Amino acid sequence: MTQEIRFNLNGSDTVYTGNPADRLLDVLRNELRLTGTKCGCKEGECGACSVIIDGKLINSCLVAMGSLEGAKVLTIEGCTKTPQFAALDKAYESVSAVQCGFCIPGMIMASQCLLANNPHPSEAEIREGISGNLCRCTGYNAIVKAVGTAAEEGNGLW
Repeated sequence: MTQEIRFNLNGSDTVYTGNPADRLLDVLRNELRLTGTKCGCKEGECGACSVIIDGKLINSCLVAMGSLEGAKVLTIEGCTKTPQFAALDKAYESVSAVQCGFCIPGMIMASQCLLANNPHPSEAEIREGISGNLCRCTGYNAIVKAVGTAAEEGNGLW
């Protein structure tokens, strides 16, 4: 079964023609060549494939293309073009919050979504906001500090 699905991807109107049951993760990586969204568990457990859909953090491995009609989808590639990303990037770098880097696109998306909805989160709220994203390297403390730093130094971005 083939269907035309119209949605906004990273600020551009996009038409996907294919099986509406195809996973967003697979379409992003294999067809649209947006490989910043990582394939981790394929079960919605790790957060490596996190994207923002209509303002909500979503694991793209759990999203059927057919559900995206009219939606606004932001991937890490689109996020990197925003002033919010610049603040997050600087904060992550300033506290050395990146080690292997595999989880970072998903962590950045979680950070972006959290700060967009709560510009001045407490440490507990930051930990909750990134809790759907697994990291095997950092121990999370540096990432939590980076999000807090971005919130403090964001100068009204959020």
